[in-house]
Amino acid sequence: MTQTIRKAVFPAAGLGTRFLPATKAQPKEMLPLVDKPIIQYGVEEAVASGADNIILVTGRGKNAIEDHFDVAVELETFLEARGKKDLVAEIRKISSSLNFSYVRQGEPLGLGHAVLVTRNLVGDEPFAVILADDVIDAERPAVRQMIDVFEEVNGPVLAIEQVPRETVSSYGIIDAEEIRPGVYRIRDLVEKPPVSEAPSDLAIIGRYILTPDIFPALEATASDRTGEIQLTNGLRRLLKDRPIYGCRIDGVRHDTGNKLGFLKAVVYFALRRPDLAAPFADYLGTLDLKVPAATRNPS
Repeated sequence: MTQTIRKAVFPAAGLGTRFLPATKAQPKEMLPLVDKPIIQYGVEEAVASGADNIILVTGRGKNAIEDHFDVAVELETFLEARGKKDLVAEIRKISSSLNFSYVRQGEPLGLGHAVLVTRNLVGDEPFAVILADDVIDAERPAVRQMIDVFEEVNGPVLAIEQVPRETVSSYGIIDAEEIRPGVYRIRDLVEKPPVSEAPSDLAIIGRYILTPDIFPALEATASDRTGEIQLTNGLRRLLKDRPIYGCRIDGVRHDTGNKLGFLKAVVYFALRRPDLAAPFADYLGTLDLKVPAATRNPS
């Protein structure tokens, strides 16, 4: 079967204010989980899912992302001269076989706007959107799981996760009918509803398989009270014209967009590394992990 999704969009124009001062002079997406930038995990997931055209939506101060995915001739020559061929192979593999395109989002006008500015690069074909903050460790890549559903239903597919009820106001939430285990036909979507008004505890997380008719839907979507165009609102408009589906992802998701989630991800991926797991676990075992009473989370 011909690969249906060849392009993956990465919105990466945010200011990363939750990680200041670390993000004052470097993109949040370049913060490392062990020894690999956050955004590279998402790019590798896209590649493992069959995408070979990566479209990055960037903004001012994001040059490090472009440099990271570019060929580094001087560095490769330096490493080869010292016989470090394994490192050369590591830094080459992510840039040698892919086509990277970049487009600027001039103002931070929301996720829907970030997707909209890729219209000319995406063209008239289905595509993936990957939010790099959500790093998903899965035996079968998350985007590949969604592509399988897309090829079955021939419509947009959103990644879904069941979340604690008290956190629903931080997500786009769906009202949906489960048509088979893990796959939902969506009846409605609402962006960050109050807990009392949320239609379910099924949250949209940072993966989407979208069709090109999302672009006119986003163009027709009004900005919200913050001046942003929300992708969830654009999808809600699109839902009037065609079915949209949800796919519950089989994997472990880390929200690295907040400090606690980032720290958990660092520990998780360090313990997944054969060269680090045993000594790092030993080190963790030596720590006095008693949390001072004044800093404990009351929940």
